[in-house]
Amino acid sequence: MPSNGSVALFKNAIPIKMSYLEILKQYWGYDSFRNLQQDIIESIGAGRDTLGLMPTGGGKSITFQVPALAKPGLCIVITPLIALMKDQVQNLRKRGIKAVAVYSGMTRQEIIVALENCIFGDYKFLYISPERLDTEIFRSKLRSMKVSMITVDESHCISQWGYDFRPAYLKIAEIRDLLPGVPVLALTATATPEVVKDIQVRLHFHKENVFRMSFERKNLAYIVRNTDNKVKELLGILSKVPGCAIIYARSRKRTKEIAELLNKENITAEFYHAGLNNEVKDQRQQKWQSGTSRVMVATNAFGMGIDKPDVRLVIHIDLPDSLEAYFQEAGRAGRDGNKAYAVILYSKSDKATLNKRIPDTFPEKEYINKVYEHLNYYYQMAMGDGMGCMYDFNLEEFCRKFKHFPVPADSALKILTQAGYIEYTDEQDNASRIIFKLRKDELYKLHEMGEAIESLIQAILRGYTGVFTDYTYIKEDSLSVRTGLSRQQVYESLITLSRRRIIDYIPHKKTPYIIYKRERVELRHLHIPHSVYEERKERYTTRIKAMLEYATSDTHCRSRMLLRYFGERNEHNCRQCDVCLSKHDSGLKQGEFEEIETSIYEALKEKPFSVEELIQAIGYKEKKVQTVLQYLLREEVLTMQEGIITRV
Repeated sequence: MPSNGSVALFKNAIPIKMSYLEILKQYWGYDSFRNLQQDIIESIGAGRDTLGLMPTGGGKSITFQVPALAKPGLCIVITPLIALMKDQVQNLRKRGIKAVAVYSGMTRQEIIVALENCIFGDYKFLYISPERLDTEIFRSKLRSMKVSMITVDESHCISQWGYDFRPAYLKIAEIRDLLPGVPVLALTATATPEVVKDIQVRLHFHKENVFRMSFERKNLAYIVRNTDNKVKELLGILSKVPGCAIIYARSRKRTKEIAELLNKENITAEFYHAGLNNEVKDQRQQKWQSGTSRVMVATNAFGMGIDKPDVRLVIHIDLPDSLEAYFQEAGRAGRDGNKAYAVILYSKSDKATLNKRIPDTFPEKEYINKVYEHLNYYYQMAMGDGMGCMYDFNLEEFCRKFKHFPVPADSALKILTQAGYIEYTDEQDNASRIIFKLRKDELYKLHEMGEAIESLIQAILRGYTGVFTDYTYIKEDSLSVRTGLSRQQVYESLITLSRRRIIDYIPHKKTPYIIYKRERVELRHLHIPHSVYEERKERYTTRIKAMLEYATSDTHCRSRMLLRYFGERNEHNCRQCDVCLSKHDSGLKQGEFEEIETSIYEALKEKPFSVEELIQAIGYKEKKVQTVLQYLLREEVLTMQEGIITRV
């Protein structure tokens, strides 16, 4: 992270009275704003709490970066996406704008330097994960910061009505109380009408204030393919539709299997999931972004913050468990405005598979109690102890020891998190860390350590600061290059130094954590609230049903189904989804038939018409209107007497 001495890297302070358009032009090179960007910017710029609903790829970052640059002070950006944080900080710094990020995995010293830069270093943006808001160090430093505005990205995470509720988001309201008068800008790409209301309540909006961008994607065709052979269908689609693709699969194992299959068929593919280390993720993402690999096969861990506009295909080989998740993932196709396809491969067994996720995600309360008890045995936690204790957690080992299946055990731990007993974090990718246990002057008194170890110590002392006062992150690969030792030799030398108590060495590992949020309680006092279990289970079941309805329907335009789910009324069919393009019994395409039928009904609400008058009134081609009229007359939905048509 930059220190106070890094100020010279950045441009001079932004002139106070630059207009929003001047800032946009100077830093991004654009002459005008897109869609609702300017309305949102002017609202938050005027100090009003603002909620912006913008679909994936709608240009959300501009809506807070531009007004923040126009105001004196610091913009705090709260987001759960560490990869997105790093990417946006890097992009802002490239433009000469001072930005810094604070997230889990940083050392205490790194966090202190970052936060003090926000106090003394004239920084414009502090990106922070919601979990860090509750730390003593952040809250103590916050009091000295001059904050201009708060931005809450992925703001649907604050709502228990939403599909991705995260308890850490509830702390944002407390931060608002510490910063009276500072406006908040909430942003999300997916929110149902009830979630839109809930976001504003939970963020303590002074007044409801929502800007909605249409969620309609006119260049994106939504398709559902019913098939008993998903692999064959997948290969067929990839052969017919050229260009870059993302394939979403449910499990890590499946991503690897599909990627290997595609490569055997001479379709270049990478696989991506949360279990890979960051270097591998970055390498694979780069190969895909540069076009070296055509297809990325991934779990839902891939995509947030990915800015690749020319994705032509997003294929779901497994169903997601909500339309919110589907809409966001499908929306990564065609951001350049050119024709793109979002395809679901659906088979009859998918319905049972999706319904099974309900008991897997919400196991019985007796089972949750059992998992809590076993967790206490796992850590040998005494009754009344535990408050604030933090431990590495190995789900596989836990399940093996207590004979649990991983999926329901993982769900039980998440429910215990929601209920406030523990905090069960996602896997944290922690780089290797060291701290010297000897003073610097004592190092020089050591003898006979060997040339390799002495070379390694010198490389560490030259390459890293603060190694005598706090744990410092190191990279074995980098030390290998500097010393000429192999990576294995570097690792073994560090282990030797650790055994000799010269350093404390914590090798790289990827692990979740369990943090006890309160002392261990007796099972009879363990309480899972109705709002955490029954209400959330009911909403989850509703989302599963909506997803299945979308995948199995063959009578309604898919674009309209999605828009209706998000509270947007659209009176026209997309004319490009599989339903719209399917043949109606009349011989017309389904979408065309429905539009003409609706127009006829609307016209007949006013008064009866002759055929000629009706054709003129609704403005469609004469032959197609006649086809629809003949069908509706045959079905006796309409009647015609003496040349005049009326609705039955």
